[in-house]
Amino acid sequence: MLLECNATFNLQEDVVPWILQQSAPDNLERISKTIQILNVERNGRIIFTWKEAGDFTGIGLYDLKAPQCELLYSFDRDLHIISCSVNNEKTLLGGLCLLYVQPFTVAQEVSYMVEFIHKGYCKTFKVSTTAKDFSQLKVSFIDLDGYVAIYLPNYFLHLIDTSHPDLTCCHFFLEGDDARIRGLCSDYCIGSTSKASVIQHHTGILYSVQIHHLLLLKVLWSSREDSQRLAALHCALLHMDQPSHWDTQIIEWICENLSTCHSFDPMQEFIVAYLYRKLSLDTYYLDKILPYTSVPFWNEVIEGVSCSIDIIDMPILKMGTFKGFWEKFHSELEYMKHTQQRFLYNNHVPRKNWYKLISEVDTEKRNLIYRRSVLENAKKVILNMDRRKSDEKCVPLYQEEDFLQKDLMGLVMLKLKDHLSLHLPHVGKNKIDKIVLDYVSKQMDLICLILEVVWKKYNIERGAFCFTGKGTPPEYFAFHVMCRISEVTSKLCMLLPPGFHTLHLVLGVRCLPLANLLHFIDSGVLQLSETFVVKLLKELDDSENNEKLKCSIILRLPETICSKFHHLWDHAISNNLIAMNYVKRSLTKFKKREQLTRQTVTDPSSLYIDFLPLNYLIKMLSEVEDQALNPFEEDNIDAAYLEEIALKQTTQLLGLQRK
Repeated sequence: MLLECNATFNLQEDVVPWILQQSAPDNLERISKTIQILNVERNGRIIFTWKEAGDFTGIGLYDLKAPQCELLYSFDRDLHIISCSVNNEKTLLGGLCLLYVQPFTVAQEVSYMVEFIHKGYCKTFKVSTTAKDFSQLKVSFIDLDGYVAIYLPNYFLHLIDTSHPDLTCCHFFLEGDDARIRGLCSDYCIGSTSKASVIQHHTGILYSVQIHHLLLLKVLWSSREDSQRLAALHCALLHMDQPSHWDTQIIEWICENLSTCHSFDPMQEFIVAYLYRKLSLDTYYLDKILPYTSVPFWNEVIEGVSCSIDIIDMPILKMGTFKGFWEKFHSELEYMKHTQQRFLYNNHVPRKNWYKLISEVDTEKRNLIYRRSVLENAKKVILNMDRRKSDEKCVPLYQEEDFLQKDLMGLVMLKLKDHLSLHLPHVGKNKIDKIVLDYVSKQMDLICLILEVVWKKYNIERGAFCFTGKGTPPEYFAFHVMCRISEVTSKLCMLLPPGFHTLHLVLGVRCLPLANLLHFIDSGVLQLSETFVVKLLKELDDSENNEKLKCSIILRLPETICSKFHHLWDHAISNNLIAMNYVKRSLTKFKKREQLTRQTVTDPSSLYIDFLPLNYLIKMLSEVEDQALNPFEEDNIDAAYLEEIALKQTTQLLGLQRK
């Protein structure tokens, strides 16, 4: 023989005698049956666990180089240890959860407890099964990345999200065939050895365990329960390193199930979880500030599972400095001590602040330096957007300079910087600037991505961005999706990319009757933009229906931007508004000109009429008549032209017109 094997370690020979030196002899049988290896460290040290009578569980270390055994930890309860490791200080690292199965006291019911020591509470789950003989059943715990799986072969598989354990709907609970683990024989008991791996004791085979991407998507598409859908969506977004085509498939599922989910909004949940994942990957302490779900609480019943919660004491760390795992663990503990629970999304306070922020979008109320800072921040966001740089621009966005949107964008940037500086005092200014820039730009990138998926899937042509022709079924669908996006972003107090409102309005004109279009505008679903109004007035002819549409839109414009468009539309409404605005400006200027005195005109008898208020108006306009050159220029309107309009309006109001 070329090779030979020599035993270097034996639990029964090297460890059991050492345990018996510290324990009663009658514990030998239980120790021999329960002792097992948890992990073999890279330096050759072996970590093992055993159980004794009286609900005692011990964790020890065997050093092959010494060789000698050492007790690391002992627990006065019957614990099922999955795996663990130790650092140089020999302090224990098998995750932030403790799990153990309670004795089978109730027929056809399995009970197990999970202690989230970094959260300060434990959850006891009770699962109903069809099993009759519990003596042959063995519950297994599997340590996965971000999940702990509780597995009872042939009956159920429960995946608990250890990163976000607050809501039960974030956990997977599968039964029957769905609970089977592919490639693993369910007739043999298994044990977890290290992260994402299990050993089948009877065969001696070691398996790696992972969540299958395609099976996860299958669950998302096939499930009819909201809890399963939400769990699958969270797993895909928060725990899986998905390729780019994954985003496309998830968005397609969301767009086709906008109205089928009753307990949560899939579009809203997708946006919140997606942004949480993207940003918390780069900066781990952001997961304390950003919400990971839009669901504030979950009171839906998951069939077959009941859960109760108990408060437990949180551990106290007495180490001087913290690095790596312990630094993160310490930050979790400190955060929970101050807040008592992880932040869950509640939109009442943010929306109040959001509306206050929108009301500040008035550049005339701010000084020049502040305004310049706002616009500079908005420019950085637009330049940082990935979708703007992409060559595949199938959606007609970024076609305009939306000044109000840019102003709001810059204000959001400034407010977020102030907020993060307050809550993350240990983070430098440059880092906070980068976080805020990425957060705002990724928000709008995500909206662009959703629209691109819809445009590509339904092959919507660029002709949809014009007023000629009626909307097609794909355009109706795109309009519906944009309505939901607008609703969701309003609830989440998030920004929309430049050009979104204009595109939404154009699709509304193509797809909706005029009465429905105006109702959508009045209710705030559609937001009027300057680019849309200019496009509407320039592209539509003067037919009766088009004039009615133009008139309805003009009357709904905010007063601050209304005057910008009257010169584009030669209509009585525009002419009247031009005249009234001119009178208002003239009166204001007249009062400011102290050097002008009220003098009698050269020939007053030729201008005076019997209506005294009109006489005053004529006198004032005569003094600035030299500026009246063009009736459609801002400050140059013929006085005689205004006399005629004012006289007509006065006679109409007094009922003096001829029958």
